[in-house]
Amino acid sequence: MTRIGGTWQNWARSAQVRPLRVERPRSPEGVQRAVVAALAHGLSIKAVGAGHSFTGIAIAPGVLLELDDMQGLVSADPQRGRVTLLAGTRLHRIPALLAPHGLAMENLGDIDRQSIAGAVSTGTHGTGSGFGGLATQVVGVTMVTASGDFLRIDDENSPELLPAVALGLGALGIIVEVTLQCVPAFVLDAVDEPAPLDDVLATLDDRVASSDHFEFYWFPHTEVALTKRQTRVPESTRRQPLPVVGRWIDETLLSNGVYRVVCAGAQLVPAVTPPFNRLAVRLTGDRRYTDRSHRVLTQSRTVRFREMEYALPAEHVVPAFRAVQKLIERRGWRIEFPIEVRFAAEDDRWLSTAHGRATGYIAVHRYWRADPTAYFEAVEQIMLEHGGRPHWGKLHTLDAAQLRERYPRFDDFTALRDRLDPERRFSNRYLDRVLGE
Repeated sequence: MTRIGGTWQNWARSAQVRPLRVERPRSPEGVQRAVVAALAHGLSIKAVGAGHSFTGIAIAPGVLLELDDMQGLVSADPQRGRVTLLAGTRLHRIPALLAPHGLAMENLGDIDRQSIAGAVSTGTHGTGSGFGGLATQVVGVTMVTASGDFLRIDDENSPELLPAVALGLGALGIIVEVTLQCVPAFVLDAVDEPAPLDDVLATLDDRVASSDHFEFYWFPHTEVALTKRQTRVPESTRRQPLPVVGRWIDETLLSNGVYRVVCAGAQLVPAVTPPFNRLAVRLTGDRRYTDRSHRVLTQSRTVRFREMEYALPAEHVVPAFRAVQKLIERRGWRIEFPIEVRFAAEDDRWLSTAHGRATGYIAVHRYWRADPTAYFEAVEQIMLEHGGRPHWGKLHTLDAAQLRERYPRFDDFTALRDRLDPERRFSNRYLDRVLGE
């Protein structure tokens, strides 16, 4: 998230707004006061976390609440493995907050710059066919509603609403606290290695089933997949982390520094993309290490990009991927960013991209200075043909009528929105498009 004068813009520079007013509450009560004041003046109000959504989901034309000052641990219950965090707490700070209690988050996405409220509200997920997205770890939420009141939802208070509010797109209220169900701290044994793409696709089901966490990246214009598989082992396991220098060379110098230069150069000379992609798969992605879970699951990404990601029934991943591969070849595009494929277990969150079905994800990216429109729209058509649901925080073109057909509990969610925010105080243009006005 960046502020330039009075303008707010997201990390990807794909959305910006000049709000009428910006407030930085430091407590749940501060959020409540801001909501009450906005209501009194007839203004819309929205909270923003780290600004890592690519869509306009966090755009706040009225009152923008920056939650940077609402970070930290509210309470911990080590016996039950539960912790309550302030909504603005960044994911990368959570491991240190949980460590004294011997706990860890069950799973994480590959980026940890987001706020916890923003991450769960937009459907952030990691990979692993036995694990749901971050919202499935939510067992309690406290939010401020459009009436200006606190609403607590957990095991004892309106538990039937938890599947809606745990992944609520910011449409139901301003979340101020999130309670997570954690697991005992654990270590991951990780193997990153290149493999022939055709072999990976032919054996994908076995690869996904045989690892706790499996994903692969494919650089267009190559025949190699960079696979990542991880096995969960007890915290007492002897750690063998990546050497500091080796990790710096791989993740900072090559994956971010050199890559940034090449992406910028490719905008002027697209022909450099295929040879660089072939070089990238030779230089990276071949290593084995054992480390704490959060150090394995997440990685640093500083090259700015735009992203679209679709969730598919797991059995549709290979045909959809093959169709994208043929599309790139047929159009003659020079695509500088890899395609990422991940997996998740089915869950019960009403607006989860994995609701009711074992899910695979296909994500496509472009460098932020490149126009992604033609590429993304063509890929989107393939995803829709294979039963895809778009990630709420990433670029897509669908509206409420199209999304209603893809979510069995869509009407239940909009009915709850009508009840909790009848005057649409927490809405914006993006939410009006995807949920209806």
